[in-house]
Amino acid sequence: MSKNIAIKVSRMNLNMSQSELAEKVGVTRQTISMIESGKYNPTIKLCIKIAKTLNKTLDDLFWDD
Repeated sequence: MSKNIAIKVSRMNLNMSQSELAEKVGVTRQTISMIESGKYNPTIKLCIKIAKTLNKTLDDLFWDD
């Protein structure tokens, strides 16, 4: 599993901390950290919550070219 730089960049562009994103999507900060570092594969439900919170599409955040 690769690192998810797109989530981190999108989150930082909104001046949002991992803790703030975690609170908005209903997970722990550690979960967001593990997703960004590629150590955790989120459910599709969580992926959708993250995308909506960051105003991105699933493709923007999770599609590997």
